[in-house]
This record gives sequence, structure tokens and C-alpha cells, in this order.
Amino acid sequence: MPPLILVVDDEPKVARLARDYLEKNGFRVLTAADGQSALTTARREKPDLILLDLMLPQIDGREVCRILRRESDVPIIMLTALSEEIDQVTGLEIGADDYITKPFSVRALVARVRALLRRTRGEIKAPSLIRTGGLEINAEKYSVTFNGNPIKFTPNEFKLLHLLASRPGQTFTREQLLEDLHGAASSMDRSVDSHIKNLRKKLEAAAGDSMIETVYGIGYRFTEQ
Repeated sequence: MPPLILVVDDEPKVARLARDYLEKNGFRVLTAADGQSALTTARREKPDLILLDLMLPQIDGREVCRILRRESDVPIIMLTALSEEIDQVTGLEIGADDYITKPFSVRALVARVRALLRRTRGEIKAPSLIRTGGLEINAEKYSVTFNGNPIKFTPNEFKLLHLLASRPGQTFTREQLLEDLHGAASSMDRSVDSHIKNLRKKLEAAAGDSMIETVYGIGYRFTEQ
């Protein structure tokens, strides 16, 4: 299941912008507009990461961060319109893991969220040997077979298939797939569509099933055989 992000900000436009872009990139998102609601939602829903505005009504972001840190180790990114170093340092000292100043780039925000989740959750390494139905993917031999018959893939096609098949049912955004291919996101996200199209053709020809589903508006996922 995709990570759950709690966005806490009393500015509706900021909360909506962050929510919409995070959802577009495959995350589940909840929002809260004040400190008390943030605490209630965090305790009830157990988010994987919290984006926490510094200036909030009822209970400010600093106090919310202190309380949350006493109760859990949930990753926290502070959002602040204050760029002075003292505010950044204070946020980190009270338990925040990172901070980002407003106005922020939504692409940069998503990148920071992903980076922090990778650090705190650890990278999930794909197994070197994957078997599902008659399909076998061997990362050490760089080979793919179906019922013992080899299927030839380009290096990029192989990497995409290996990643998707390592987590069947999980939806990957184009941006995530590009990061796996090239180590960084690229604006050329449609190149992933071409690789996926070729993957499907080869899998369909060899196994009678393309095995890769499109999740419209988000990306792709592998269906376990």
C-alpha cells in the first residue's frame, strides 16, 4: 500500500497544492488545518510521514512536533515561511527530521518526502530471483524465462520488470520508475511508457499475458501470476 502522508497547514491553498501533487505521485494523503486536529489525526491514522507547518492555530507546529516526538518516531518535515537559520535549527532540535521553506517547489517537496522515507524506512531491495507463475527473473544472470523459455529484454526493460515484479500489486509512478532507471527524476517521463509498451508486447508474446497494469493518472503495477 502506498505511504500515507499527513499534510498539516492552515492555508487551504498550500494544503491543497501539497495534497494534489503528492496524490498525483502515488501517495495517500490526509490533511489537517490546526495543531489539535493534526495530533488527533496522527494518533488515529498512524501516517508514514507528516508535513507540519510551523505557524498553526490552537497548538503551533513546534509544540505539535514536540508532542509527536514523545509519542512516536514518525518522520516529520517542517514547513515554514520563516527562512532564518534559527527557525530551521529550532525545528530540528525539537525533533523534526527535515524542513522546507515556503514558497516551495512541489517537485522538490515530493523529492524530499521520498528521500526521507527512504532514509527512515530503508530501501527495500528487490530479491535477486523472482518466480511468479511460469515467469522467472534472475537478476544475477540478468535473464528472464517463462516455463524455461528465454525472453530477451533490453537493460532498461529488464530493470523495470525486475522492480515491478519485486513488489506485485504496488503502484509505481513514472517518476519513481525513472529514478530507478537513471538515479534521478527526468522530465522525459514518457520514455517509461515506451519501455512498458515493449515489455508488455514481449511478455504477451511469450506468456500470453502482459502482467503489467496501467493505473490511470498514476503509473504502473505488476499483477502476480
